[in-house]
Amino acid sequence: MAVLMGGPSAEREVSLATGRECVAALREEGFEVIELDAGRDLAMRLDDLKPDVVFNALHGRWGEDGCVQGMLEWMQIPYTHSGVLASAIAMDKERSKQVYRDAGLPVVPSLLASKAEVGARHVMAPPYVVKPYNEGSSVGVYIVHEAANSPPHLSQDMPDTVMVEEYVPGRELTATVMGDKALTVTDIYAEGWYDYHAKYSEGGSRHVVPAEVPQEIFDACLDYALRAHHALGCKGISRTDFRWDEARGLDGLYLLETNTQPGMTPTSLSPEQAQAVGISFGKLCRWLVEDASCNR
Repeated sequence: MAVLMGGPSAEREVSLATGRECVAALREEGFEVIELDAGRDLAMRLDDLKPDVVFNALHGRWGEDGCVQGMLEWMQIPYTHSGVLASAIAMDKERSKQVYRDAGLPVVPSLLASKAEVGARHVMAPPYVVKPYNEGSSVGVYIVHEAANSPPHLSQDMPDTVMVEEYVPGRELTATVMGDKALTVTDIYAEGWYDYHAKYSEGGSRHVVPAEVPQEIFDACLDYALRAHHALGCKGISRTDFRWDEARGLDGLYLLETNTQPGMTPTSLSPEQAQAVGISFGKLCRWLVEDASCNR
């Protein structure tokens, strides 16, 4: 088995951390594992190795957006997580929101705009959020508060086209789907926005699992996460993130995005949720390998 990790995306370090954790767990489960840092020679190296299965521990562009999945399909190598189409749609935040809308799932208003336009004027009445439409791990997220007199000054690293969406106050919730079952719901507490630091730094956030929310909200998160998983065509595990404005009850619960390759680091949410329902990290990794396939 080959575990793909690293790669050239903005989430390289997260992927390396995920890969190391998965390699260790899979070896403990008795698998023979080869670690592969996904560079330009990846196809040649896979062709030489001819692994029985690929565990995809990549994050971000090229590894999570359908590109690597397409290569593995072409090479007829079974791989973990979602296929080409589901990966591509889920990574494109605006297209995935259209899938949610078509499936009757609640999302906030959003639009795509050029970086230049967003930096020149408010393209939406504040408060709103600006983020890349095709990155994960809260890379490059800007919050424009209601009292902001001027538009945000975006980093040069931001893509030419960005997504702008209405800001939802309240709590950050998330639910993992494994196969055909939503596992549980986590309530995430962080100082301010649940950003890259909060996600991957020790002590950067606090997770309450299962979430201490009304049963109606808990059940809705499980239902919405499973419906999003199926609507996008996901396979293996996925994790759907929510914002909940508790002052509005169920009407204040919105889907943000679905991650088709959730992080598998010591501070990651999906392994923590699996553990909460009795599935160890090693068993979760084993299940993903046994669930691997191609031609999907």
